[in-house]
Amino acid sequence: MYSKTLILSVVLASAGCAADVAFPDITNGQGEIAGEATTTSIILQSRLTVGTELVDGDLPGAGGSARFEVATTPEFSDSFESDWMTARPDSDFIVKTKIDGLSPGTRYYYRLIYGPDQDLLRTGPTRTFATLAGAEAATEVDFVVVTGMRYSAFQNSYEGPDKDLGYPALATILDLAPDFFVATGDNVYYDVPFQAAAKTPAELRKKWHEQFVQPRFAALFAEVPTYWEKDDHDSRYNDSDNTGDTEPSPELGTAIFLEQVPVVDPATPNPVTYRTHRINKDLQIWLTEGRDYRSPNMMPNDALKTLWGAEQISWLRRTLRESDATFKILISPTPMIGPDDAEQAGRPAEGHDSLKRDNHADPAGFRHERDQFFGWLTNNGFLVDQNFFIICGDRHWQYHSIDPSGFEEFSTGALVDGNSRLGRSPGDPESTDPEGLIEQPYTQTEASGGFLHVTITPGERPTATMRFHDERGVLLHTVVKVAR
Repeated sequence: MYSKTLILSVVLASAGCAADVAFPDITNGQGEIAGEATTTSIILQSRLTVGTELVDGDLPGAGGSARFEVATTPEFSDSFESDWMTARPDSDFIVKTKIDGLSPGTRYYYRLIYGPDQDLLRTGPTRTFATLAGAEAATEVDFVVVTGMRYSAFQNSYEGPDKDLGYPALATILDLAPDFFVATGDNVYYDVPFQAAAKTPAELRKKWHEQFVQPRFAALFAEVPTYWEKDDHDSRYNDSDNTGDTEPSPELGTAIFLEQVPVVDPATPNPVTYRTHRINKDLQIWLTEGRDYRSPNMMPNDALKTLWGAEQISWLRRTLRESDATFKILISPTPMIGPDDAEQAGRPAEGHDSLKRDNHADPAGFRHERDQFFGWLTNNGFLVDQNFFIICGDRHWQYHSIDPSGFEEFSTGALVDGNSRLGRSPGDPESTDPEGLIEQPYTQTEASGGFLHVTITPGERPTATMRFHDERGVLLHTVVKVAR
């Protein structure tokens, strides 16, 4: 019930025009997202929308005012509120703020208070997140890592009666009740379908709206905090670098990514998206940035070519040396070991000129930088007693690979069945490992979507358990690593 009837003008993000919409139609149709949990902070985000259904394939945004209410009890008996925010078309009607001063290892509850202005408001559903326990806490923690959320592949291939709810894997993940969710990139596909590739801000934003409106996304993010990385498809286009004038530009791709997901404090003037989080005594994760600082893909693969950039490499080495966590896990948007498709087996990237030189596993790509990094890791003891592992996204199949150097990589595989495929195996002449030097204890033998589920268990000898699931939750393979 509302104290008065109000008709207001709502800007329709998808159409770029205005219409009269009653206040009951203004809602938070994409739910809320909590991101970048630390021991003392969280970033909270929502988007004001007109209803909860797609209109001509998009979810229109609505102007208004909003703030978050946060508490340590579901009754909000000890609550506090964020500052007021304004949902505007230039920020896609998204409201986002960083909440500081929280307590480590604590369960919090929050909800959005919103309306056309600060005098006419409604209160949204209760959501929840937990802050990180921190370096002193020897607690069990588990999380999931995903890639390849390609909406068009799902729309074109999935025939289940629950299709309107969205990706089945999201419900499977929610049932596991992980402590957090990591998206390694390819969260949306700007360049699919190629004939109608997204290029403008409105077209890029639409790709995010059509996914986040799914009820299963809202249900998952209502309970599980998130960490986000970007890759080629949610930056520009397949295997893109920062060269060329094909739209979207690198600057636009980066700006829309930072707008659409809670990665950095919106008050930060020059945000950096590579970061590390100390989860607890036994786990620290590193989230790298693979698009913003890279050299041209077609540049010769030598000491001058970089995927990470000099500042990120320096930061990565420094923070790895400083960490005393039992397990150190580098989460990379792209593979470092593979094997991947070889360059000669690659095809022009969806109408673009470059062949497969996109990642650290590609010999003509950025392998020199990878080898230098692996050499540094070895010289600093990370192979012997530092319990260092790599998790990667990007590849559309799940695998566990061991490089000849001894370092190990776990590929999440694509989240969506329709976006999955079988991969390249060591020794395949059309792979990046034609000589079969990589050891591969596991790779999928049947294509399916899914995700990687990781559990860190404390004890006299802590363990890291890596579980590969398909999108319905079927356990496909398990690897247990005991701390050295």
